[in-house]
Amino acid sequence: MPVIRTPEERFSNLPDFPYKPHYVEINGLRVHYIDEGLGDPVLCLHGEPTWSFLYRKMVPILTSEHRMVAPDFVGFGRSDKYTEAEEYTYEMHRDTLFKFIKTLGLERITVVVQDWGGLIGLRVAGMVPERFARLVIMNTGLPTGDENIPEAFLNWRNFVERTPDLPVGMIVQGATVQGDKIHKDVVAAYEAPFPDATYKAGARAWPLMVPIKPDDPASAELRLARQAMTKWDKPALVMFSDMDPITRGGDLFFRALIPTAQDQPEIVIRDAGHFLQEDKGAEIAGQILEFINRSTQ
Repeated sequence: MPVIRTPEERFSNLPDFPYKPHYVEINGLRVHYIDEGLGDPVLCLHGEPTWSFLYRKMVPILTSEHRMVAPDFVGFGRSDKYTEAEEYTYEMHRDTLFKFIKTLGLERITVVVQDWGGLIGLRVAGMVPERFARLVIMNTGLPTGDENIPEAFLNWRNFVERTPDLPVGMIVQGATVQGDKIHKDVVAAYEAPFPDATYKAGARAWPLMVPIKPDDPASAELRLARQAMTKWDKPALVMFSDMDPITRGGDLFFRALIPTAQDQPEIVIRDAGHFLQEDKGAEIAGQILEFINRSTQ
């Protein structure tokens, strides 16, 4: 299982991201995270093919009242990367996040999930609910392969299958409302973790891991995540954008699935794409602060 590490100089002069890197070793791999502010933790989990840089617009706002922790999943950001796609399994990502939370001793967590951050994060929240205080769910899902798969996702999956060297910056641009208006330095920051195609096995693996058949490898785990969410009794805010063709309608799914989600306002982030943190990070952070304040007992 060859492991590589992105050279540190790739992360010099990141725009609006002056945050000190922190590292923890999990199962022999170095996992990176940012850790800013004080108080109960807001744990922000990224998706495909981004990294903790995605949350940079939210850091100053969230850390005005709370501690913000944002890790890079294995294969992304400053975290170590396997070079072989078969090393990237649902169980590996699940166990890494579980051990990350335990190693840092995180309690009373407000977890913010988007994209694959939801597929992994909501499963872990269901495993150890005593460590979590509330959920913030954005542009994600819990697919088991039993439902109809959006054509937009199948097209994305097919693109990944036939593209060994994923154009990460272009992918992020295409999944935002800003598109090619995103500054070139920001695009370069999203590409920074991946000097060449050998660093992209994790980014190529995730889309192919999403279950499209009921017996796919991750299906059973995501069924368990769904079951846990039906019993969730702590606050949950569902907050999707209005311009994401892949997760559109997922907000209705989560509001029906999670009993406590119905206690919160139906918030839609307008004029935002799949990566709503990039399009409307400050607005989202403000909504999260309001949610934490009104749900704090």
